[in-house]
Amino acid sequence: MEISTILKTVDHTVLDPAAAWPQIKEALDDAVRFGTATACIPPSYVKRAKQYIGDAMKIGTVVGFPNGYSLAAVKVFEASAAIADGADEIDMVNNTGWLKDGRLDEVREEIAAVKKACGDKVLKVIIETCLLTDEEKIAMCRIVTEAGADYIKTSTGFWAAGATVHDILLFAGNIGPGVKIKAAGGISSLEDARQFLNIGADRLGTSRIIKILKNQEGEGY
Repeated sequence: MEISTILKTVDHTVLDPAAAWPQIKEALDDAVRFGTATACIPPSYVKRAKQYIGDAMKIGTVVGFPNGYSLAAVKVFEASAAIADGADEIDMVNNTGWLKDGRLDEVREEIAAVKKACGDKVLKVIIETCLLTDEEKIAMCRIVTEAGADYIKTSTGFWAAGATVHDILLFAGNIGPGVKIKAAGGISSLEDARQFLNIGADRLGTSRIIKILKNQEGEGY
């Protein structure tokens, strides 16, 4: 798989809470330069990023990040505000507590409400796989499908583990038609990226791929 093909699936991600405009601007510039799918940045920088980058790169941002336990109405507001500021894609964190309580209808309704706020913009649902059993992951595949979201996503990258081969294969076997898969967290090499794409991932959330390529350029590769 060519590097250019991998890059077209990458959400080049900068969500460090200490990231300021110089880091956000560098991420935007790198996303354009390397031809990634999006630059995924904090919501408070979306408006400035859109003014800076225009239509040269799609901008993604996060909602309910990183814990997912904010009120559903807050997530809806966050998504609406981000889209008004220029976001093209929204990655929302699912309410894991509700899932574990068996409040599946409320989980579904929350996702559907955020998707309604997104309109024709892409919605990805982060389910934080490292906190879930396989049965809960399968339940979320069904719920994400029923709620009309565009992607199911493994992880925020802020917990103990990120994407795994097991989870991508599990998603691929249980999502409904039209739902895509985003692997995120712990993708540290081009080999990792190729493997996840080959087994069913459609999008990759990572900051390391660009760092690797920039280092290779610096070394003369």
